Amino acid sequence: MNLSTRILVVDDDAGIRSLVSSFLEKHGFQVDVASHPGEMRERLAQSSYALIVLDVMMPGEDGLSALRQLQNSGAPPVIMLSAVGTDIDRIIGLEIGAEDYLAKPCNPRELLARIRTVLRRVSGPAATTVLAAPRDLPPPVQVRDEAADAEDAPLHFAGWRLDLAGRLLYDPEGQIVSVSDGEFRLLRALVQHPRRVLTRDQLMGYAMGADTDSYDRAIDVQISRLRRKLSRSGTPVELIRTVRNEGYIFVPAVSRTPPA
Repeated sequence: MNLSTRILVVDDDAGIRSLVSSFLEKHGFQVDVASHPGEMRERLAQSSYALIVLDVMMPGEDGLSALRQLQNSGAPPVIMLSAVGTDIDRIIGLEIGAEDYLAKPCNPRELLARIRTVLRRVSGPAATTVLAAPRDLPPPVQVRDEAADAEDAPLHFAGWRLDLAGRLLYDPEGQIVSVSDGEFRLLRALVQHPRRVLTRDQLMGYAMGADTDSYDRAIDVQISRLRRKLSRSGTPVELIRTVRNEGYIFVPAVSRTPPA
């Protein structure tokens, strides 16, 4: 079974599960369904999925609580669905780790478009394409490279290591710090362009794709999440600085070779 086309739909409403799964199957996806987060976890233990469509308002354990648990288990990207569609609710969903958020009732075609966009962002080929065509983003600076000329050589900054090939982030003690696909792409954009101001629009194009329909606030949310994760090891220096009315700047020096 092709993982890239396999979706898990989690919703307590049987009618919505049937509608969404039937529509996605007509457009080439293989769809499994779950009626609650417990069943979702059972499905995940048995199979692999490219993406999860997760309802927020469910009896018992809600979708946001389920999403928090997913972020600690290396789960696939998640699109949230909710009858509560205010900006605050979207921001909460994104801050917890969702890749996208749609208010219910939503047009199945819009959900299909969002799914395709997220899958393009998280797929390997798509990630390379995005790097080649950001929104007017300047080319990456030539960081110090004394030992490796490969473009995917790890990048080092303030004791941290960003493994581009493995898509992993290591803290100064060598421990892996869990980051979502969106957070990894955003951090990669910042680390590859140190000490220069990047606007939200540039970051959105570089980290999310030129065809994204996300909004600027999503970048602010992901920056906030990254800052929290980068401060967990007690790093004494400010790594990501806000430049008022302009965007963000990655402060530390970056090298492809570890410090001596």
